[in-house]
Amino acid sequence: MIYLKLRQAGRRVNHKRVEPLYVQEKLQVRRRRRKKIPTSERQPLERPSEANVVWSMDFVFDRVAGGRAIKTLAVVDDATHEAIAVVPEHNISSRQLVRMLEDICTRRGYPKIVRTDNGKEFCGRAMLTWVHENHVLLRLIEPGKPNQNGYIESFNGRLRDECLNEHWFTSLAHARAVIEAGDVNTTRNARSDLSADLRHRSTQGNWQRRRLH
Repeated sequence: MIYLKLRQAGRRVNHKRVEPLYVQEKLQVRRRRRKKIPTSERQPLERPSEANVVWSMDFVFDRVAGGRAIKTLAVVDDATHEAIAVVPEHNISSRQLVRMLEDICTRRGYPKIVRTDNGKEFCGRAMLTWVHENHVLLRLIEPGKPNQNGYIESFNGRLRDECLNEHWFTSLAHARAVIEAGDVNTTRNARSDLSADLRHRSTQGNWQRRRLH
């Protein structure tokens, strides 16, 4: 870059003389190495015949009133289409993800396969170690092909339409309370009475228990 600027300024400088100055003054910019993502093969989206065989996982994002992000882990059983877990946090690292999965598995048992996208949390060392130690197959979908994880994508759309888009969260605690209750009937317009928002429950059923079609 400096060589080009000098040439543009009319100074006749050979790039071979400029290069040693780069090294001497430590002006060289490190080239970022591309992250190596485990290879993934295209797999047909088949519904298992029994529960706890395949779990699909993904993250859904929202924000609280103050602007801070909410990152929600969603886990769905491909056979029953049940929402095994919907856990909102401000941030979820690969290690935190593993701790969440351990907590889920102590209550439900380990799946044989988990299907995810190529997010850094799912491809991190902690996650790769966890699936290896627990004899779980990590099945990554192809980059840019969310349709290969259709069950969780369908659930994420319902979660956003019937819960996240219908509430104005004042805090992470508020988001947790609403998500755990599975309330789908209160809207963002009811901002003036948040206590009533939490008490109100839909008579049409719980979105967490609904089956995906």
